[in-house]
Amino acid sequence: MGRRFVLLDRDGTLIVDRHYLADPQGVELLPGVGAGLRQMRELGLGLVVITNQSGVGRGYFTLEQVEQVHQRLGQLLAVEQVQLDGIYSCPHTPADGCSCRKPATGLVEKAASELDFEPQSCFVVGDRLCDVELGRRIGATTFLVRGETGQINEGKMAMAPDYLVAGVGEVGAILAGLLN
Repeated sequence: MGRRFVLLDRDGTLIVDRHYLADPQGVELLPGVGAGLRQMRELGLGLVVITNQSGVGRGYFTLEQVEQVHQRLGQLLAVEQVQLDGIYSCPHTPADGCSCRKPATGLVEKAASELDFEPQSCFVVGDRLCDVELGRRIGATTFLVRGETGQINEGKMAMAPDYLVAGVGEVGAILAGLLN
């Protein structure tokens, strides 16, 4: 088996969730993200962001603006001495019925093909149940981030994650225990 990867949601998981974020100046890392991602890197794990960005399909912002937000995210992570292996985003609305919008697996399949990893060996980290469902669909271990307020963002636990965590920093510690 090749290198294992952590598939990370963006908004509410790595950065503060700002409704339909289009301005790179609004990118703010959540507490513990830098340390958690560094710990994952030290474990030899690859890091990939998988994010739904339906604001593009809704006409709220452009793909270029999404790219600017991702560049800003990369700058903030570089300060934390972390580099991502890739960022994959779906620009479609839920009504589009695409194969790349989480919980569909299209973006994971693309990342796996480009970065040469087995999806079922991944760890999926996100703050919404669609992230947990994505992880279930690919056979991965799932982590649900409770969010900035400590609340679960999507009501009842219709689909339980493997781990319920306060944030990405906690994920790094759990993975260190699992992989060592």
